[in-house]
Amino acid sequence: MTNPQGRVAEPLGVGRDQALAVSLARDAGKMLVELQQQASEQHVGGPELKARGDKLSQDFLAEMLGRERPADAVLSEEATDNLDRLAAKRVWIIDPLDGTREFSEGRKDWAVHVALWEEGSLVAGAVALPGMGTMIGQDRPAGKPNFSDGTRLRIAVSRSRPPEFALRVAEELDAELVPMGSAGYKTWAVTAGEVDAYLHAGGQYEWDSAAPVFAARAEGMHTSRIDGTPLEYNQAHPYLPDLLVCQPHIGSLLLNAIGRALTAETEKVKTFAEGGLK
Repeated sequence: MTNPQGRVAEPLGVGRDQALAVSLARDAGKMLVELQQQASEQHVGGPELKARGDKLSQDFLAEMLGRERPADAVLSEEATDNLDRLAAKRVWIIDPLDGTREFSEGRKDWAVHVALWEEGSLVAGAVALPGMGTMIGQDRPAGKPNFSDGTRLRIAVSRSRPPEFALRVAEELDAELVPMGSAGYKTWAVTAGEVDAYLHAGGQYEWDSAAPVFAARAEGMHTSRIDGTPLEYNQAHPYLPDLLVCQPHIGSLLLNAIGRALTAETEKVKTFAEGGLK
């Protein structure tokens, strides 16, 4: 759409910070794709490629944020946490390479996360999926039909550590668990309609979910912790172990099923402990 002065109107909610998040995630992703291709030619993989990728992206993002937003604090998976950020009004929360395992294996389900927290809320964020040539936070996914009555629910879970209670949730809802790579990729899969939900528990940090959560919210998705409480960022300890991202109309359905599954797990542990004391 063009305004009366002949300039292209800026989409609602997109500002300079969002444009920067998109640009940084995209450019870091391009560098990582080149590194991944070079490593394949040189037969470099495993821990060495993981380390190279983390450093390359971290160095680039740190340099650019220092140049473009020198007054802002930064919380990164690949840098020492400076707790001065707790007094800052603006904090960039980044994961330079989400899904190092997938990256080192030559797969495409890895991502770059760049998000901005400002005075209590996430206000910008982008997730680049360079191996797939797409992004959440800029491109609007075409999407597939959403879950509805008569269609089996699809829930993305971790390839390496799916939550134990997810099986109970899947059994109750007759859902299919779909193992996938990085948090950014699983969130993209929800926004693109590849799956209906992304369920995680058992360990994550703020940088794992900040950019995916902002991008998912921008696409109208439900985001919360698995007990339904809000996700809070720029905390003294950045551990944020669980996450639910899903199509908005099935949020309550999933949260109720998760609650029952967690209760059942607790009762199972309690019964086992009591049996061991006899």
